[in-house]
Amino acid sequence: MLTPPFDFLLSAAEIALKRTQQLGAEALVHVHESVGLTVTVRHADLETIEHHRDRGLSITLYHGHKTGHAASSDLSRHAIEQAVATASAIARHTAEDPAAGMPDPSWLADPDALPDLDLFHPWPIDAEAAIDLARAAEASGLAVSGIVNSEGATCTTGYDLEVIASTLGFLGTRRHTLHTLSVVLLARSDDGDLVRDGAWASRRAPVDLPSPETIGRQAAERALQRRNARPLPTGSYPIIFDAEVAPSLLGHFVAAASGGALYRRASFLLDRFEELLFPSWFSLYEDPFLPRALASTPFDDEGVRLSPRPIVAEGRWVGRFLSTYSARKLGLSSTGNAGGAHNLLPTPTHPTRDALLRAVGRGLLITELLGHGVNTVTGEYSRGAAGFWVENGEIAFPVHEVTVAGLLQDFFRDLVGIADDARPDRRIRLGTTAIAAAQIAGGGKNDSI
Repeated sequence: MLTPPFDFLLSAAEIALKRTQQLGAEALVHVHESVGLTVTVRHADLETIEHHRDRGLSITLYHGHKTGHAASSDLSRHAIEQAVATASAIARHTAEDPAAGMPDPSWLADPDALPDLDLFHPWPIDAEAAIDLARAAEASGLAVSGIVNSEGATCTTGYDLEVIASTLGFLGTRRHTLHTLSVVLLARSDDGDLVRDGAWASRRAPVDLPSPETIGRQAAERALQRRNARPLPTGSYPIIFDAEVAPSLLGHFVAAASGGALYRRASFLLDRFEELLFPSWFSLYEDPFLPRALASTPFDDEGVRLSPRPIVAEGRWVGRFLSTYSARKLGLSSTGNAGGAHNLLPTPTHPTRDALLRAVGRGLLITELLGHGVNTVTGEYSRGAAGFWVENGEIAFPVHEVTVAGLLQDFFRDLVGIADDARPDRRIRLGTTAIAAAQIAGGGKNDSI
């Protein structure tokens, strides 16, 4: 897959900015190109093959503190100038907002001093080779005794190019690749019910992907482990979020600690900045410069400079996630989080998941979460779950049809340990995470544990 130069995208950005300045306005322009290949096989037969190539331009334009936004998938000069005119017309008819406007020039990154984050590794693979990899992943899983069916295997590869430019003089380019292998398999329980599970991996560089055989065997192992699951009796138990699902916990924290939620006063973290929210052993670090990571970037979506920083220090919340607009609404400075949080690295306490399970001793290991019952305004948490009951530090039997309930505030305060087993293909590098107790609603009998 050959990668074209940035010239065409740079030219589109230049046209948009020149027209903006002719209108006496200011603007931030994004121009992007995305190219990719996805193949899916099932029982070795090709089910889908998709090539995609997308280009587009978006512009956020300001007449003073009035804002207009427009976008175009056509990068011809006429279409770009029309998008600028549309954004300008919208801006002239919107209300003044004192927080609206370009970033402070002192906040901007220096385009000549950006770190090389090693994010771009094109994969010279054609459709036939991608199909062969997907087939190999599926075949290795189907070869495992007890696996009865497949929902398919997928191989995806692609790259993204982006230009971010503004009338402040900022001009930056970003590029990254992403390659993924996945497979989903089915096994049968003793009562005849089918259970499914899968495995997947995404990496910036194809050489970092696990082998397709490894992906297939992991999917088979996970599906087989889910056979003959049963519910738990309702009660309060220790809970352990597996590394597959644990990042969602801190995802709720990020949402509540983000500028939009804070200035709208729609967060359970209101007025708690610099308070002790987590155990004193817990820290959380944001590192936008982690090589080959999924949330690494040399600057944010507004061209604001970045640096590694603490978010939680010895249990205390010390870092918000702010864009230019939300920072101004709060009377603060941008933290470089236009576009979201960057790589988040928590403090582990145990070397492996097994070590953490032994330390906890007894509880529910959650490997799957269902539903969206999380309220980041109040912190109320209620989600369907499945996983395994842990007894004497070891997995005893699979569990399904239970609901986990509590408050996020309590979950964070009652953290008891984190394993050093975080997935490298997550923005939030949180490994298996144990919490002292949560309410479990299930339909099991009292003698089932």
